[in-house]
Amino acid sequence: MCASEPSALEAQKSVPLQERHCSVRDTVEIVLDSWSFLIIREAFFGVRRFDLFQERLGIPRQTLSNRLAALLDNNIFVTGRHSRESGNQYFLTERGKDLFPTMLSLMEFGDKWLTGDEPPPLQLIHTGCGKKCHPETVCSECTKPVSARDVHFRDGPGAGFSHVERRSKTRRSSDPDLLQRIRPCSVARSLAIIGDRWSFLVLREAWFGVRRYDEMREKLGIASNVLADRLARLVEARVLKKETYGNFGNRFEYRFTEMGHDLYKPMIVMMAWGDHWLRDDQAPLRLRHRLCGQDFVPKVVCSHCRQPLLANQTDYILNYTLPTP
Repeated sequence: MCASEPSALEAQKSVPLQERHCSVRDTVEIVLDSWSFLIIREAFFGVRRFDLFQERLGIPRQTLSNRLAALLDNNIFVTGRHSRESGNQYFLTERGKDLFPTMLSLMEFGDKWLTGDEPPPLQLIHTGCGKKCHPETVCSECTKPVSARDVHFRDGPGAGFSHVERRSKTRRSSDPDLLQRIRPCSVARSLAIIGDRWSFLVLREAWFGVRRYDEMREKLGIASNVLADRLARLVEARVLKKETYGNFGNRFEYRFTEMGHDLYKPMIVMMAWGDHWLRDDQAPLRLRHRLCGQDFVPKVVCSHCRQPLLANQTDYILNYTLPTP
């Protein structure tokens, strides 16, 4: 080989990575960072002031300042004052408030699969009907619960591929220990399953029907050791199961468990948020519910009255004692 001829590895690195348009990934970029998630979560618990965020979370001042600035840039928060006497405060925008169904769908998954023998950390009360309830992710057209097996997808108006920068091989987005800082939290436990952007992308490709290691590595442009690590974590978390195929017993496929199928629901709720707020409703994917035969968007509703759960119509009872700062 001539000295000027690039190696196969160099040639592979020089090829721009193509990635399908994906509203879930766009949403994950905002929500999955541990500190950003905790700040958004505390905002839904009513925290508004910088000093209270810092006191409640024990977050370094500069880190809090940086995350709040990013959430302002992403139009999740807006600043304002209740009165002349009050200091500057951070309020959820309509875009930020609309993350509430994402939080509830992650809570639905976590309450079902990740509480062990303990009761769920929160008992929701829907003030719209006055009943204790739990969140349910349903079809917007027939209001029946959504199952991954009952959803068909096809390209939407925003479908396509674009070049993306190759990602760090080791960067992790969420710290599982940090995610449950201060409060036990089903949402945090669910985000810890997704783990990081690579874990999310592995799951996304699995929902597109990619089951084999080599095909997944090719589609994602992911280093072999990183892919092996993420697959092992997802198997350990009981989201994927490893099965042999072929006649030799040394080839494997990765398929969803029942628990993994349920993780589909918060994923499509995140997708719906990203379609609306980040892509001007130009959805890369259209979803059709086989049970009613209609295109739909996922909705999170009260298990009692079947009406959408909104942040300003939801109260809660803590099933734990909040530590004194």
